[in-house]
Order: sequence, then structure tokens, then C-alpha cells
Amino acid sequence: MHQKQPPARIAVLVAGGGELRARLGPTRSATRALKRAKVGILFIIADLRQCCSPFVPLFLGLLRWPLLSFLLSVPACEVQSAHHPESFRGSPLIEVDSLIDRLDLEKIFGHRAALDVDLGCGDGSFLCALAQRMPEKNFLGIERLLGRIRSATRKAAKIANVRLLRMESSYAVRYLLPAGSVETFYLLFPDPWPKRRHWRRRIVTEDFLSAISQALAEKGTFRIATDQREYFEKTKEMARANSNFAIIDPIVADLPLTKFEKTFRAQGAPIHWLELRKVSPVR
Repeated sequence: MHQKQPPARIAVLVAGGGELRARLGPTRSATRALKRAKVGILFIIADLRQCCSPFVPLFLGLLRWPLLSFLLSVPACEVQSAHHPESFRGSPLIEVDSLIDRLDLEKIFGHRAALDVDLGCGDGSFLCALAQRMPEKNFLGIERLLGRIRSATRKAAKIANVRLLRMESSYAVRYLLPAGSVETFYLLFPDPWPKRRHWRRRIVTEDFLSAISQALAEKGTFRIATDQREYFEKTKEMARANSNFAIIDPIVADLPLTKFEKTFRAQGAPIHWLELRKVSPVR
């Protein structure tokens, strides 16, 4: 007896004006919501548990706006094995079974431990070096670019406490990481978008800091490094205005060097570090 398929549901993420809004609903209503949105950047995500539905490719085919990026793509045949440690088959790359449910970190790592997250982990050099120094902790690297995530996957293949996720960092922080699950976030040398008209593309915004705060455990820390003084000052200004954070003296002497930091040091460029600690807002 054939099991009746549930109605297709589409998650529509609309990015514009520094905001990322999520809508989830049946295909028809999601299409109407998308037509009403007047923004420049669109991210369309199908709930992969429903990817067998014929309505999903039909919906995507009706789009009249340029689709700039899928945040993640997982083959339908592999969805059922996701979130289980045995499904890695020697690879640390996470296969998520939904883009709207929080990650089950205990299943992903196979045990419970403090978690550090490297946002935009690049080729994984910093992430893997840090994970080898602290085998008692779990480490998650998040990277959007395919070439970099492949390099990171090769480096992390034999490191038991490292997992990788190919995803936009801002999306993963806001929608996938469980509340209070992260001990330390690292954001090392993000794209500074130095031209003023491009500032809206920067990853650090008020909304992003709020999402970081939600994902951090009590007294958790957020470490940021940049070679751009203006970006540093702007981020510091936003942090001061956020009651969930206190600015503390950065502790960076014991951290591995990233590829960018090695390059900037060789050029004599100053490195600006900002460390934020999550605090309880004063009521």
C-alpha cells in the first residue's frame, strides 16, 4: 500500500536591507509571498524531506528572479542516513536532513562535549590545528565555498572531533545551531567589503550578533579578527550597543595562525582582535 505523500512545503528565505526573513508554507502560498517581496537577493530552500514531491521542481521552475545560491544540496537518496555518526563513512562532512530543524549535535558527534564553531572555516587549517590541541572538545567548521570545504574535508578526515557543514554562516547560526549550544565562535578575517555601498553585505550586523548571542552558552565567547580598522571599529560599536555582550581583553596568543593572518603579518599589516562574552542583560 502506497503511503500518501504530505503536501510539499517550501522554506523561502528573503535577504534584503540587512535582514533575512524566513517563510514556511505550502508551495502556493510561498510563491505568493515571494512575488510580494521586493528585494535584490533571494535564497530559496526546499525542505529536503519533501524533495520527492513533484511540486518542488515546478515551484523552482516558476521563479522569474535570478536564483543566486542554494545554501545546501543533499541527494534525496542520502537524506535518511543524515545526522547519524555512522553515515559519515570516513568523511566529517555533515549531511543535514532538514534546513528548518536545529542540528542534533550529540548525534552528529556521537557524544556530548563543549562546542567551538569556526565561521567561514576556509580550507580548515585553523579549525583542524585547534581541534588537535583540544581533543576533549567538539569543533564545527562552517563554509559556503565548495573548493574550500573540500580542502577542509581532506584535512579533517582523520580528526575525530571535527565536523564540517557547507552552508552560509549567517543562516546556520540563526536557524540551525541550537540555543545555548556553542562555547566559542570564531570569525577570522571575514570579507570586509570596504566600499561603503557594500557594507550591507558584511556578515556582522545587529541581527547577526543577536543570533550569535542566542546560540552561545552562558559566558560563551565570540572572537573576531580583521585587518581592517574601520570594520573593527564598526563591529565594536555594534557590540557595545548590544546588551547581551561585554567586550573583554582578547586572548589570542595560544591560537593557531590562519592563512590570512600569516599573509597579513608578513606584509606588516596590523591585526585587530575583538572578543565578546555573553552576559545576562541588566533588567
